[in-house]
Amino acid sequence: MRLILALCLGLFAACPAVAQDVESRIQGVINDQIDALTTGDLDRAFSHASDMLHGIFCTPENFGMMVENGYDMVINPRGVTFQTVEPHDGALWQKVLITDEKGALHTLIYEMIETPEGLRINSVQLVPTTFLNT
Repeated sequence: MRLILALCLGLFAACPAVAQDVESRIQGVINDQIDALTTGDLDRAFSHASDMLHGIFCTPENFGMMVENGYDMVINPRGVTFQTVEPHDGALWQKVLITDEKGALHTLIYEMIETPEGLRINSVQLVPTTFLNT
């Protein structure tokens, strides 16, 4: 598994066409999770989470409560803008700028990992949004 991920990361850095395909896949996963959260489909939203997150939250309902309490800006965003994707520590990190319902901006970093089932979200970090990182 690590060999496959290392190969993907190497191709990501070396080949723009492969990088674009990987970015498209990453954005598809994140968009689908946000869409699922917006429509209240917690099963579908939770299906994009890694095994680690499944172990932590155990059920789609627990996962949904975590999102509602800590990442409510992704439940019904006014806007989603994908920024950079960077390889780091064996994963790909996608920076996403979210505009919430009130118009406030939030920067989230999605850690994406490749699994036998496809790309999964392994973590999301809310980071300070400044003029320089938009």
